Amino acid sequence: MRSWWKGALPAPAIRTIRDMQVVLVNRRCPASDPLYYMYRDLALSSADRCWLDRAHLRYDITVIPPRDVCGEYVKTKGHYHPCSPEGIGYPELYEVMDGQAQFLLQSRTLDDAILVLAGTGARVIIPPGYGHITINPSTDSTLVLSNLVSTAFESEYGEYEIRHGAAYYIMTGGRLVRNRNYPNLPQLRRIVTVKGKDTAGRSYTGPIYSLIGDRQALAFLNEPGKYPAVFTGLLKG
Repeated sequence: MRSWWKGALPAPAIRTIRDMQVVLVNRRCPASDPLYYMYRDLALSSADRCWLDRAHLRYDITVIPPRDVCGEYVKTKGHYHPCSPEGIGYPELYEVMDGQAQFLLQSRTLDDAILVLAGTGARVIIPPGYGHITINPSTDSTLVLSNLVSTAFESEYGEYEIRHGAAYYIMTGGRLVRNRNYPNLPQLRRIVTVKGKDTAGRSYTGPIYSLIGDRQALAFLNEPGKYPAVFTGLLKG
């Protein structure tokens, strides 16, 4: 029985093996069936819906069942965010609602790569200028993620498609394989999330959905240039 969302869910957008083949280590992978499900633009009440619309924000849930995809853990496709009017890339806020997650981040300039390890309840901020994919590193547990993000932009998948995935492939069992389409990559940094602290080091309680209605808490999603301290904890290395 679903415990991670108490409201009605619309039909999900579905990521299939056909959608994903271009970013897999084995691009001829014959796997079938859907790989993961994306429930976009959710709200539990009309008041929450109105607030999100006025704040130019969107709340989504992604469900990633466990899967061995021709030797890789199942993952999302990967994308970058464009720059805000301030000239700084839009960030994103994630929460692991159920399961274990790995967030693989890489800077647009390809001078930094980060693997964030996050358990149930963890909050992860995707900083400006970083692309990202999410991996379900389990063979038996479904990963459920929520996110809050600005509605002022569309995600950019092109770089991941051209380079056939992220900078590293994470194989079943945890082995890392370097993507040879990325020259001169730095060594992967690892960050383990701390319970009750987001990746900026800020304390929190409750799910990210509880932030809906708090404009100050979420202002960094639309105006990242005004809140540089939100990102320093993850970027200081």
